[in-house]
Amino acid sequence: MAKVSIFWFRRDLRLHDNAGLYHALRGAHPVLPLFIFDREILDDLESPKDARVEFLHDTLAGMKESLEQEGHSLLVRYGFPKEIWPALLKEFDVAAVYTNRDYEPYAKKRDQMVRELLDNAGIPFHDFKDHVIFEAEEVQKKTGGNYTVFTPYSRTWKEVLNNRMDSFTNPDGEQQEISYYLKPYPVEAYASHFLETEPLPMPTLEDMGFEPTDIEIPPKSVSRGLIRTYDETRDIPAINGTSRLGIHFRFGTISIREKAWRAKQLNDTFLNELIWRDFYAQILDEHPHVAERSFRPKYDYVPWRNDEADFKKWCEGKTGYPIVDAGMRELNATGYMHNRVRMITASFLTKHLLIDWRWGEAYFAKKLLDFDLSSNNGGWQWAAGSGTDAAPYFRVFNPYSQQKKFDKDFKYIKKWVPEFGTDRYPEPMVEHKMARERCLEAYKSGLEKAEN
Repeated sequence: MAKVSIFWFRRDLRLHDNAGLYHALRGAHPVLPLFIFDREILDDLESPKDARVEFLHDTLAGMKESLEQEGHSLLVRYGFPKEIWPALLKEFDVAAVYTNRDYEPYAKKRDQMVRELLDNAGIPFHDFKDHVIFEAEEVQKKTGGNYTVFTPYSRTWKEVLNNRMDSFTNPDGEQQEISYYLKPYPVEAYASHFLETEPLPMPTLEDMGFEPTDIEIPPKSVSRGLIRTYDETRDIPAINGTSRLGIHFRFGTISIREKAWRAKQLNDTFLNELIWRDFYAQILDEHPHVAERSFRPKYDYVPWRNDEADFKKWCEGKTGYPIVDAGMRELNATGYMHNRVRMITASFLTKHLLIDWRWGEAYFAKKLLDFDLSSNNGGWQWAAGSGTDAAPYFRVFNPYSQQKKFDKDFKYIKKWVPEFGTDRYPEPMVEHKMARERCLEAYKSGLEKAEN
């Protein structure tokens, strides 16, 4: 049996500009690509109709087909990594394993388990940065240590990006200077180094207990015009003014380097959104407690009401606040919610209803196509006031003011709440002024308790 290197795909599902794959293909042995449908993750999903799993399956099938046209293939397994990896080491003569880093707590624990297994077998485990532009140690305060406030982080992020420039041939064949950190990895130049093999089997959705859905996945390309005007259109939920690329960033079907390069050319506001993504990833990496608890511990003392009937109304989009209800119904129907409306609905749940941000975070995690633990957690903790760049607890969004500012003609609301304006639409479940005062009192008492 000839020795092979294994490249383990996870959040990087593409055959171009892929750091770990590039390094694997430049190694001494032919490369067998691998993907594991991880039951540690899949078994926690509540519905057999999960569009994200279907998207993963479709993407992998497309990658597999592309490889097989050139005499290669993709190995896809379903199960628990702790069982699959020992079996792979018996099935193949593995010389090395390559992958790209993941910063979530479970992923780090899983990778450490695999690393130890490989170490015991004398097999090197190589991991690379690919999912972000910068990792935690690359953007540091001048006095040392990581940033926990976005604005100074973003300034340093841009300084680091611009400090090292390199020559680059752009997609139009023009030579220009570009940040070293945005240069693509030319995987295509080494594509012949994949292992030559017959087509390998792949489990079906049904084999894994899942079913097709009718949810539409946004395309992974957006027009330059949309990016150019992003700062003007991104807050208006009734129009197509955002990129909808979240799911593609989440699963790496597009390159963060390519998109950051375009954003740097076209729109600084869009680039800032990508910097936020790096920021929250490094927060989760350096402060993993945020996955379970408040970034600022004193906010774990807030006395949440956690009324299950109120939570159900919020989930179903039946709060009597039309901008909130429109957002929740959009989410339930499509797996997407406009970012401005995410802030409004999250503020309403935590501040108006005094329901723990973790309840809302978990609901979004279940529904969002673009669910990403670090960004979802960061957004919810921002809304609850417990996070890094958090909205102060005394800032309580007024849903009516937000609607007047961002959906003044009710176009978004009428699309998702057709009964709005009729006697079928419910009265507000809570009065805004009272809810605001109740919120301020609860937060104040919780923070005072934390001090004692």
